[in-house]
Amino acid sequence: MSPAPFHLLWLLLAPPALGLLAGVRPPRHAFLVLLVGLPLPLLALWLLMGVDAAPLSGLLTLGPLALHWRLDALAALLWLLTQLLLLASALYAPGYARATPLGARAYAWLWPLLGGLALGLGLIWIAADLLLLYVGLELMGLCAIGMMLLPGSAEALTAGLRYLLFALVGSLTWLLGIALLLGAWGRLDLAGLGAVAQPEPVTQIAVALLASGLLLKAAIVPLHSWLAPVHGSAWTPVSAIHGALVVKASFFILLLLWRLLLPEAIAGAWALGILGSLAVLWGGVQAWRAAGLKQLVAWSTIGQLGYLMLAFPLLAGTTAGVAGMAWQATWLQLGGHALAKAAMFMAAGNLVLSVGDDRLAALTGTSRLQPLSLMTFALAAVTLMGLPPSAGFTAKWLWLQAALAAGQWPWVVVLVLGTLLTATYVFRVLRCAFVEGVPEPLLHRLPVAMELIALILALAALALGLAAAWPLALLAPAGVP
Repeated sequence: MSPAPFHLLWLLLAPPALGLLAGVRPPRHAFLVLLVGLPLPLLALWLLMGVDAAPLSGLLTLGPLALHWRLDALAALLWLLTQLLLLASALYAPGYARATPLGARAYAWLWPLLGGLALGLGLIWIAADLLLLYVGLELMGLCAIGMMLLPGSAEALTAGLRYLLFALVGSLTWLLGIALLLGAWGRLDLAGLGAVAQPEPVTQIAVALLASGLLLKAAIVPLHSWLAPVHGSAWTPVSAIHGALVVKASFFILLLLWRLLLPEAIAGAWALGILGSLAVLWGGVQAWRAAGLKQLVAWSTIGQLGYLMLAFPLLAGTTAGVAGMAWQATWLQLGGHALAKAAMFMAAGNLVLSVGDDRLAALTGTSRLQPLSLMTFALAAVTLMGLPPSAGFTAKWLWLQAALAAGQWPWVVVLVLGTLLTATYVFRVLRCAFVEGVPEPLLHRLPVAMELIALILALAALALGLAAAWPLALLAPAGVP
């Protein structure tokens, strides 16, 4: 085995192994987590540098099964992002466990579930056949649901079981789509499937089934009703990793398969763009109306995910220049949003823990008493609003250029209205926090590490905008698939 595939296998298997060890003896201090976990993002960065010149690919044989994998610059970038966010969530968890009365058994289960989630995401990024994609998607989904159930409250169990039901329906439609493709074309590997599949009705029906399942798992309007309730009761480190990565993995698969099987389906691409537009507007309105801070951030996730759906109409039937800008904007938005959303969930969780209340009205006076967490929330919001110098600004600028060059004016309106709605609900939080002249709340002191980790993620989202030339240059040679 060559060094690169060996390190790739290590990057896949190390997180679940470490998760199992941590489940036996859960860490109580972030320093130990940093010492053990830091080599993983460094290894992911090493792999990224290795695939800059040429992608890697191979075949994993398990008895009669032959599983195809491929690691290109995009997959390596997403893997690096995954390892960084998983490390941040793991670093946040010990302080969170000390600040809240988590059950010892539930806290122990967090670690193997986090390791399984890392394995599932890694498989999704490198999968080059439908079977491996299915395995990664299901493993990721089951671990995510398990983490949502960890609080053990009636609210968490109800929301988690609802999430499970939606996930099972999505998996069923996914399997039906795979069965149709296998029956029609006799291939499961993506390269072979792309070579033989034709845009016939059977392919269109199969992709529609796959898309419906993935849209449900990604919580795209109108298949979004499960997401806000699960975040209302979930632990903060779980919400951070879920909002940052889990829902985006389904989008990654959908875009991959759409571009492979129906790249010129313009009507379908516009339909997906319209669903994304509805998500941007509906999620923004609901976040503006939310009474609780965690609900506001959850609805914000639904709205921000809608932006990613604009990739479909801007990639289908457009010029190479338009498609290139849309392609780069999509992945820059995904990366910036992942960092900012994790930071925002952590900052919101810190504020809720400090005041002991999730209501926005309870945030009065926190601008003076919890300035670091509030500043982190505001810095994360800079990326979500798309203000310079954040990654969100660069991504939206590229999307605006692409939409104007393609003459697709509706997306320009969506980008402008979405930005205004984001500013509306963000400033609503800040207005509550800056209210003075009320009785001083009794605050609970939090470990400093919890605030610093969130702040670093928010600053990283800004730094990604300043250093956007590097990831965009890595994506540019590959072009649009």
